[in-house]
Amino acid sequence: MKALRKEADERLLIEAAQKDPARFAELYENNFERVYAYVVRRVGDRAETEDLTSEVFHHALANLRRFEWRGIPFAAWLFRIAANLISDRWQRTSREQVVDEPERIDAAQARNSNAEFEEAERRATLFRLVDTLPAEQQRVVVLRFVEQKSIKEVAREIRKTEGAVKQLQFRAITSLRARMEGADA
Repeated sequence: MKALRKEADERLLIEAAQKDPARFAELYENNFERVYAYVVRRVGDRAETEDLTSEVFHHALANLRRFEWRGIPFAAWLFRIAANLISDRWQRTSREQVVDEPERIDAAQARNSNAEFEEAERRATLFRLVDTLPAEQQRVVVLRFVEQKSIKEVAREIRKTEGAVKQLQFRAITSLRARMEGADA
């Protein structure tokens, strides 16, 4: 019942945004973390992830009038846009190399991407939970896992010992694990 309500609400949001692009902001807010999680998983680089996520929403807003509701979550359409943009970027950056390029994703494949959608949902939840950590733990998590810095680099940056950084990281991960298990229940 709750899923049907959520689907109806999403459809109304989409229709409102198609009539008035200023209403797109709520769709953006509802889907930003999912799209960011989807892109970061495939790209890995923070700056590139931010650029691509921005491009996804720019492209979605520009083409929103052409979106047709078919009962598929709006996020699936955004994931398809993201996959195509990632594919295009890989093709542009690998001109010198002959590499098997990723295939473009069509609508049928997007419908079958429930596992990816669920993973993106989990990552979005994780991103929200990181924001609830104490400031020092949050900073350590961002430096270690988003910016991919070593323990030594983090310690130098936050002016703490490596042991203190390891302890902050351990507490953050323990807390996040417990909160994620609570969110999954």
